Amino acid sequence: MPEPPASDRSATGAAARPAPSTGAAIQLEHLTKAYPGSPVPAVDDVSMEIKAGETVVFVGPSGCGKSTTLKMINRLIEPTSGRIRIGDEDVTAIDPVGLRRKVGYAIQASGLFPHMSVAENIALVPKMTGWSRARTRERVAEMLDLVGLDPGEFHDRYPRQLSGGQQQRVGVARALAADPPVLLMDEPFGAVDPITRDHLQDELIRLQHELHKTIVFVTHDFDEAIKLGDRIAVLRERSHIAQFDTPEAILTNPADDFVSGFVGAGAALKRLNLTRVRDVAVVDFPTAQVDDPLQSIFDLLRDGATNEVLLLDRHRRPYKWLRRGDLSRAKQSLARAGTLVTDTVTRDATLRDALEAVLTDSAGRVAVTGRRGEFLGVVDMETLMNNVHELLEADRLEALEHQHDLQTLRAHRTQLAQEGLEGTGGADGGPGGRA
Repeated sequence: MPEPPASDRSATGAAARPAPSTGAAIQLEHLTKAYPGSPVPAVDDVSMEIKAGETVVFVGPSGCGKSTTLKMINRLIEPTSGRIRIGDEDVTAIDPVGLRRKVGYAIQASGLFPHMSVAENIALVPKMTGWSRARTRERVAEMLDLVGLDPGEFHDRYPRQLSGGQQQRVGVARALAADPPVLLMDEPFGAVDPITRDHLQDELIRLQHELHKTIVFVTHDFDEAIKLGDRIAVLRERSHIAQFDTPEAILTNPADDFVSGFVGAGAALKRLNLTRVRDVAVVDFPTAQVDDPLQSIFDLLRDGATNEVLLLDRHRRPYKWLRRGDLSRAKQSLARAGTLVTDTVTRDATLRDALEAVLTDSAGRVAVTGRRGEFLGVVDMETLMNNVHELLEADRLEALEHQHDLQTLRAHRTQLAQEGLEGTGGADGGPGGRA
């Protein structure tokens, strides 16, 4: 977007910036994709309405057409028939290249251009849409900060110099750089290890809380769909919609056996993916910093109510757990004392993520961190188990209520049937109707 004219500038001379865009509604109307020579369409007559600002996840078996449906939204694949509306605009007939500049797109393995630096990758779409050099430079720094990468450290790096998780963060930053109302994500976290994937999912949840984009996300992982989606579209072959509902509704009331197969066993535990760490009690914990005098750390361990403190680095990030028993090894230095913190969770992590982290920790707790990795508090086993018990109790009560409703319905039907038989006998002159 070109710089605004001088009349639109503030008194300080800085260019006025447009307000960040939020999400736009998406409507798919009878969308079909048929390939020549194929006896059946790859996508067959899909209609769906996605609300502005919500995250909708397409989940289904391999080859069911979920990625094809996604790519038709920004017309990377041209539909054979049907219509696509984004906001108030019918985008089916407009210039597809211009459309793609208005719709963010993130894919598996990031899709970064290897010969371009991180900054050049992120700046690509803003430059193509006519942003000034100064505004583009500011936007690159803003996007790196938004996805948790230090602009000073990562601005001039190349993709080969990044980890898989860092590449995916840059891919998301590039997709959001031109501030599109819609973000399409095609299995973007499928090529990274499970721990990195969990953190990237948490980062996406945090970003969505800040940006309120309309996100359409494709995955084959139902647990990922539960964690990320405001609503989930479970797709059969040819993208036929088996169920399109909230994660809670799908977990507690799957539409049929096909959907039940995706839910799988342990629906109550899967519901731990619906509650975030920010929704439960994050407790304080004694901390010290690596720069603190050794004697003050010793005094804290000896005199404190707990036999353990969390040692933080210079950026207040969790570094080591120190116990009283470590004091003998820390007389001169902390280098050999304590246990390194190997796992943390963010406030946007799910209770299932937290539970997995706690179960792998011998002391039964996990540190909670902010967007920069700074320490916020601790979640422990007792808190998590209380929430698990509450979920199980809610499921038990719901099952009893459902059973009671079924019994009431059966009794009502029996009563109606008996009344119908008696009425029929009297009215028709049957055995009970004649003298």
